[in-house]
Amino acid sequence: MAASIVAAVLMVGLVAGPLESESQPAGYVKIVAGAAVIIRGGAEMPARPGDAIYQDDSLRTGADGRLGVTLKDDTRVSLGPKSEIGLSEFKFSPAEGELGLVLKLLRGVAAFVTGRIGHLRPDAVRIETPATIVGVRGTFVVIRAQG
Repeated sequence: MAASIVAAVLMVGLVAGPLESESQPAGYVKIVAGAAVIIRGGAEMPARPGDAIYQDDSLRTGADGRLGVTLKDDTRVSLGPKSEIGLSEFKFSPAEGELGLVLKLLRGVAAFVTGRIGHLRPDAVRIETPATIVGVRGTFVVIRAQG
């Protein structure tokens, strides 16, 4: 019986390992001040400098929170207090022509500095808010969303 339990645990580890390694981070948390969380798969975890950010993650700050993230294409996103943003899409494989960035600002204030995706293919960068969609063609945008 013990051997079958060990075999089952090893099998789960072998299956889960490749799945985790296939999901590459889109970027990393650089700066955290006050209350800030990463929301992944419905679970909240405190944001800390160095934490990986993945496609489909959301970031939320509290009343005293501020958060800075740098994505792999050198895009920088900063959130002010009481803000929430989701990383809906992140594709950065220039050699394969795979470029895309979609951020959903649900509430609060966010500053955004375009990285290489915006320079290589400006039409592949979009910021969505509850009221509008912004196509980013420049290099610096600040947006406030009421929500």
